[in-house]
Amino acid sequence: MAIKLHLFTSPSAFPNPQRLRLFMHEKGIADQFQEHIYDMTPGGEQRQWPHLKMNPWGETPTLQLADGNFISETAAIARYLDQAYPGRKIMGENALEQGLDNMWDHRIWVHILYRIVTAFHVLHTGLGFKLELTKNEAWGEHCRKEALAHAALVNQHLSDGREWILGGDAPTFSDMTLATAIAFSKFPVNATPLDERFEHLDAYWRRWQLRPGFQAAYADRNSGIPELDNPEGK
Repeated sequence: MAIKLHLFTSPSAFPNPQRLRLFMHEKGIADQFQEHIYDMTPGGEQRQWPHLKMNPWGETPTLQLADGNFISETAAIARYLDQAYPGRKIMGENALEQGLDNMWDHRIWVHILYRIVTAFHVLHTGLGFKLELTKNEAWGEHCRKEALAHAALVNQHLSDGREWILGGDAPTFSDMTLATAIAFSKFPVNATPLDERFEHLDAYWRRWQLRPGFQAAYADRNSGIPELDNPEGK
């Protein structure tokens, strides 16, 4: 039996680790890794010295390779896994698809998901004052407005009837970033539910919820989103 690689990560409430978890389930390789789930808050385990020795930035996810080296940053780990493991190339089968997927992933990450993440941190000091350094309500509201403005552009992109960002029959990595952005927008304290504001993002979100990979990625019931943590309403 092959030794499972160690992935140091966080519950499904945390967007970047969840992007990677969703990627791994869609790739069909999630069971080949041993996940170490950090106590992110209030303990801040990811910022303590054992993890900082692996990843000085103190963020998750971090992947430990068989040779003892580490890769961090979500997109970097996903790119490594996409090339190192067999199966569908999630980040694009050819140069054009890879370029387009990277383009859309960058747009969605920088202008939508990261904006919502920033609003979470500076509006609510989301991880507690032990870990958060700044509270800035004006900046948080600006980031919320930026996220909504760019979500409107993605909603328009999906208005031509395509199911996924690149128009293919299966989601690519940029779709996983968008799915995670929609999910985090629905986190109660964020109160910016993109699926409720935009018609095509709503249909897109519903498509995601039907996929087995999505259901497996949120199976920990720890996303903080009622419809995902208690899908049967029980």
